[in-house]
Amino acid sequence: MGVQLERGAVAEVVIDFPPVNAVPAAGWLAIADLVIAAGADPSTRVVVLAAEGRGFCAGVDIKEMQRAADHEVLLAANRGCAAAFAAVYDCPVPVIAAVQGFCLGGGIGLVGNADLIVAAEDATFGLPEVDRGALGAATHLARLVPPQMMRTMVYTCHPVTAADLHRFGTVHKVVPSPLLRDTARAVAGEIAAKDPVVIRRAKEALNGIDPVDVKRSYRFEQGFTFELNLNGAGDRARRKFLEDR
Repeated sequence: MGVQLERGAVAEVVIDFPPVNAVPAAGWLAIADLVIAAGADPSTRVVVLAAEGRGFCAGVDIKEMQRAADHEVLLAANRGCAAAFAAVYDCPVPVIAAVQGFCLGGGIGLVGNADLIVAAEDATFGLPEVDRGALGAATHLARLVPPQMMRTMVYTCHPVTAADLHRFGTVHKVVPSPLLRDTARAVAGEIAAKDPVVIRRAKEALNGIDPVDVKRSYRFEQGFTFELNLNGAGDRARRKFLEDR
């Protein structure tokens, strides 16, 4: 349980926080640390970011936040998410996200910053932050869907399917669930077979021409989450979510 790194030319960082991969504050920092470690290894040519269980990621651990007497966990989770998303984006080699089941909240931050996405047929992608009294990762959702759909998804909290994202061109392949990890590794192997110096420079060049500074944009969004918590709306929404559960 936790986050594991398997090193190699195709390195794998695997998220495993049963039962639904709701990642605790420390878990986001662990994701960041292991993605950074994988990218810093000169033998790594591609990183596959995957997860165990029926869903890729359910976002932050809201129960952990509500158990805290103050905002310490909220602040740690926000910093951890920013670090994890930045680690994926800044990784000097391509990162392939292998997504099954649900990918929600912070999961969108991870896959939205990945270079490629391979998804299982049952994968869905959503940003239910408004229903949780928070804001954030619209920056990353905007890399997956058109602008008006991103706004609709933020306001309604309705998810989209892997098939939808495949039609938009933001999911590379959609495959049956049992084939997900092997397919991600196969795509990674194709990239890993290329000249590693050229691939690392390609990643640097592509990040350099991005029209949006994703790290600054995400931190701007997070400021509104802090505001919602100061005025009590965040806590009300989290309590309602846990009561409805």
